[in-house]
Amino acid sequence: MEAPMKRLILLALLTFNCTFAAADTLTLKPGHPDTYVVKKGDTLWDISALFLKDPWRWPKLWGANPQIANPHLIYPGDRLTLVFIDGEPRLVNKPHVRKSPAGRAQPKGGAIPAVDLALIQPYLVQNRVVDPEWFKEQPMVLGGERDSRHHVMDDIIYIQANLPQGDKVGMYQPGREFTNKESGELLGQEVILSASGRVVESGEISKVKLLNNFRETKAGFRVLAIEDDSLLSAYFIPKASDLEGAKVLASERKIRAMGKLDVFYLDRGNREGVEPGDVFSIYKDGAEVVINGEGIPVPPTERSAYDNLMAKMGSDNAVKLPDLYRGQVMVFKVFDKTALGLIMVNESPVRVDDLLVRPDTLLKGE
Repeated sequence: MEAPMKRLILLALLTFNCTFAAADTLTLKPGHPDTYVVKKGDTLWDISALFLKDPWRWPKLWGANPQIANPHLIYPGDRLTLVFIDGEPRLVNKPHVRKSPAGRAQPKGGAIPAVDLALIQPYLVQNRVVDPEWFKEQPMVLGGERDSRHHVMDDIIYIQANLPQGDKVGMYQPGREFTNKESGELLGQEVILSASGRVVESGEISKVKLLNNFRETKAGFRVLAIEDDSLLSAYFIPKASDLEGAKVLASERKIRAMGKLDVFYLDRGNREGVEPGDVFSIYKDGAEVVINGEGIPVPPTERSAYDNLMAKMGSDNAVKLPDLYRGQVMVFKVFDKTALGLIMVNESPVRVDDLLVRPDTLLKGE
């Protein structure tokens, strides 16, 4: 291999390694504390946000400490101290253990979660995205013992199926059908839990007693087994997603502009390797400015038909502006082709079709 080529390869490797090292370096937040005592109601994200510019990177901040190898074991009363190990910031933990008058250790209560469970619990329990044809084949609610179109807790309802007595089931109403705008592929049918119940009598038409209700149950709703993971906790570990091409699919609440702690659907799921804890940065796709015949930039909102034609004719007539940083989202529930994420950081309103990319600080120009 010629010497110039060797030098080019070596330079490329050095550049890659330097870039990776820069991206992997923790950046402390100005004015961060040196110690912090964990309080009831804290979350891993909130505590990390006191120390880091990128709170989702708390596993690296705490990873060197064997006492916090599992960050789920952080409890109210624990004292966290910021130290430096080999030049890298780390949090070390001094566990707080309450003792009874007899000197025996007493339980400290539950470990603090990754995010506020109250924010995502309804979605963990209620929301699913399934194949629409499969959903239509599931047992159907026919009506109830009580003469009403709407059924609530403690009502007995009739199900068009022989269900095993004692089984716990959920009654689901159909929601939106999601499709990929670019490919047209059907991504799934949103179904929303209206109530849970237990089978009290089996037969050709089974009876189910409603144990609780999130909304009224009606004839025509479908019956599904309660998912084992429907009560999963928020004790997952965040990590940067390397997935490319993902976008905001839909707002869970069907609102136009979303902000911090709002929930939305992503257009990727298990099939693409999305997992709970995946973190994405959110960007608005940069606008395309057209250079008109007079050499003046024209924004999309002011283009004429001629300007649009010129933009399609070649790259010399159009310039794409930089993508606009919106914030960050963390995935907490994943389906086959879609997933649910919670907006954790928000600098401007998030909208459908915004881009989802690797949460690298360098992308924000910091």
